[in-house]
Amino acid sequence: MITRKHPQENSLFEYLWRSVVFAAVMASVCCAQSLRQEAEHDGVLIGTAVRPSQLSETAYSSTLAREFSMVEAEDAMKWWVLRPDPATYDFRQGDEVVRFAQAHQMKIRGHCLVWGRYNPDWLTQGHYTTRHLSRLLHEHFNRVMKHYAGQVFAWDVVNEALDENGEVRDSLWYNQPGIGWSGKGTAYIEQVFRWAHKADPQALLFYNEAEGEGLNRKSDAVYAMVKDFKRRGVPIHGVGLQMHIPTLDVDIPAITASVFANIARLTALGLQVHITELDVSLPVDSRGTPRPDDLTRQADVYRGIVRACLKSPGCTAIQTWGFTDKYSWIGSHSHGTRGQALPFDRGYQPKSAYRAVWEELSAGRPAAH
Repeated sequence: MITRKHPQENSLFEYLWRSVVFAAVMASVCCAQSLRQEAEHDGVLIGTAVRPSQLSETAYSSTLAREFSMVEAEDAMKWWVLRPDPATYDFRQGDEVVRFAQAHQMKIRGHCLVWGRYNPDWLTQGHYTTRHLSRLLHEHFNRVMKHYAGQVFAWDVVNEALDENGEVRDSLWYNQPGIGWSGKGTAYIEQVFRWAHKADPQALLFYNEAEGEGLNRKSDAVYAMVKDFKRRGVPIHGVGLQMHIPTLDVDIPAITASVFANIARLTALGLQVHITELDVSLPVDSRGTPRPDDLTRQADVYRGIVRACLKSPGCTAIQTWGFTDKYSWIGSHSHGTRGQALPFDRGYQPKSAYRAVWEELSAGRPAAH
């Protein structure tokens, strides 16, 4: 027995089918060009942090090479990987990242030379004197930066040296016991920037910081420090704004405006700005699934941050901290309560966040007035 559909059912079916076809066509148009190609038109690098152990995965490496023009090692150039013991330098993992980048005509950022966290036990528990620690650090700059000279074009020289109030953090390098500048504010930061420039005069040198992306006490302190450095001829070329955004309970236009204002004042000093560790984590259920509305808001946050960068000619790189949810640090860090922070899902399919970034890059930088 053949049944006939009601005319309204036919209309609904045709509408839904046309909607599906339209969405598929739009998706193919969007993704026919990569982020890398669109960013190149804007004169901005589009980058991501990588782990060398995953470069052998075809989906990972092919997506990485297609979509990005810059890479940075998540861990492979940090002390605990490079210096397993006082007498050994192990460059194998970092060199693997460099080889991949060179094979695919990608720029390489170095991360990071000085950080108060995640240092090897032999260093943190070695009970070194200030003089000995200073020699160790100076030697580290010379060995690592000279090894990667002509390959790594920019370094995060110092990472997260200030606390939430803009004060210099207690750390191995500052005052526990420090390298000789304990109690003298940012003087130790100045010293290591001078060492870095001497070790590789061609490298761009960045101060990298978290939670100081918009206008607040920490970003005011970063601004005051780098303004002072520039005034006195300290060799610093840029500031990295990390952009780990942990919640969507934000006023997106307000945060975009605040980030733009901070970028504008930093670039007015003659510094470059790189967005270095962008991700936007979402609340997820026990299966790791976010609410659909949160994915839409996430895309709006990505869109706003990219737009804030493109509005300022001195913002020259946008980098995410990883690119696929399959390997994001957010899940383990939040004990499974947050996730889905990156532009590609676990199957390497582009999400709404990817499309938002692509659309902003495709629109290009605003015309200069």
